[in-house]
Amino acid sequence: MKNKRRIMWCVIAILLCGVLFCPTVGKAAPLSLSKHNKQLPQKQEAVNDPLGRSTPQGTVVGFMKSAKQEEYERALQYLDTKKTGHSAQKLVKELLTVLDRGFAGKPALLSNKPEGNQDDCLPSSRERVGTIDTPSGSLDILLELVQRGNDPPVWLFSSETLSKVQEVPHKVAKRSMESYLPNILVDSWFLWFPLWHWILILCVIPISFVAATLVTRLLAPLLSLIMHRIAKVQGDQYVVKLKGPMRILILALTFWSISSVSSSILTGLFWTYVSTTLAVVGVTWLCMRFIDIILKLKERQWAAASSGKLSMIHLVRKLSKVLMVIIGALIICYIAGINITAAVTGLGIGGIAVAFAAQKTLENLFGGIMIISDQPIHVGDFCKAGDYKGTIEKIGIRSTDMRTDERTLVSIPNGQLAQMSLENFSRRDKILFHHIIGLCYETTSAQVMRVLDEIRRLLSEHEKVDSLTARARLVKFADSSMAIDIFAYILESDYGAFLEIQEGILFRIMEIVETSGSRMAFPSQIVYISKEKGHAGN
Repeated sequence: MKNKRRIMWCVIAILLCGVLFCPTVGKAAPLSLSKHNKQLPQKQEAVNDPLGRSTPQGTVVGFMKSAKQEEYERALQYLDTKKTGHSAQKLVKELLTVLDRGFAGKPALLSNKPEGNQDDCLPSSRERVGTIDTPSGSLDILLELVQRGNDPPVWLFSSETLSKVQEVPHKVAKRSMESYLPNILVDSWFLWFPLWHWILILCVIPISFVAATLVTRLLAPLLSLIMHRIAKVQGDQYVVKLKGPMRILILALTFWSISSVSSSILTGLFWTYVSTTLAVVGVTWLCMRFIDIILKLKERQWAAASSGKLSMIHLVRKLSKVLMVIIGALIICYIAGINITAAVTGLGIGGIAVAFAAQKTLENLFGGIMIISDQPIHVGDFCKAGDYKGTIEKIGIRSTDMRTDERTLVSIPNGQLAQMSLENFSRRDKILFHHIIGLCYETTSAQVMRVLDEIRRLLSEHEKVDSLTARARLVKFADSSMAIDIFAYILESDYGAFLEIQEGILFRIMEIVETSGSRMAFPSQIVYISKEKGHAGN
């Protein structure tokens, strides 16, 4: 229920934005155009015409509002004509009839840019508002960029269109809804629409919302089945998240249908803007929901993974959503005719300022991303990083926590950790067994050979010793012993298990030495004392 209310308020807010921004007039831009073979200045300063004639959209909307409110003198300023008085008033009414009733099924092509639409295959000084069908054929409604005196050029309904439009009104003059309504609903205006338009809008919103809800419920089982087929999971919990954006998209489709059948340019323009804005909001919301679903499935796959990967997923989710919202907002601003170049430039400058201010934070952030992506360490690994040695307890986006042998917790910033030489003891596939034992010098050569042979046999037959690397050699005669070097790799990665195996091998070596009749040497020093005979005295 709360979601429905949120969607309802969202739609109402977008409709109000449509009313406020749909007729927004763009600012004039430097143009180089001609009128009656007269060259206009090559460069014009950007000037916002007080009547809104700087853009084709502003000219059409301004004319229709003035004409509907019977402000004929003001409406006449949007026409490229020299008529005055009663004939001018008649021309305004005829053009209003065509614009208000002649565009059913043919949405107007109104540009909110000062230069107009450059892809309409017309000269740069002309703009096609749209085409209406008459019994005598199609008629293009054209605007022309006109400069009068030293004033900046403005868009006006062309004299060619005005000469032809006088024959059209009686061919499209069908009774409109306004003719059946009380005058108070038709003559009372609020913002850009008469009162009866607002009543119609308030009726369309709940009806469209109910229709969108019903369609969404009908599509929910199909979406759940598709989710089950693709992701191999029960899709009901994920489909619930998609219902909100789907309703918005269905509402956008409904409003676009209204705009396509509207015979009035002003009404069609409003519903076109609202449907386009709703479509952008719906697609942005839908993309955010898909991001949630995809990363939620990843979280399930990595449920037993390190906390670093989960932190990475959360970071990607937040950044992706912020990016989608920014892109959606820029598109909506572009549709409304707002110059987004300044906004993008501001974002770029702001981003540079934030990057300098948060240099260390970003260093740790990217360091964390590198550690999580390269995975040199995992939670639970026993490592040595710089002067620290301990067990990794947490890998976060900003720092990594290590529990040392003294049971202290060291938090190392990821920016520093990424630059350190990491020694991961837990990644060993086998552990080195290397000892040097000393036999006393009373040991005979036969006993030494027996000891060497027994140790070699022990290493070669032990199931946990890599026999290919095992060796036992008499390497030197030390000061107080004969040194035997024992070298081998134990096939064990767990250090606790290695210590148990090492202990067993060392006990066996002691038994071998004792059985051979020899013994382990220990540092000793022999002192020889000699007694010298004294000389006999006289």
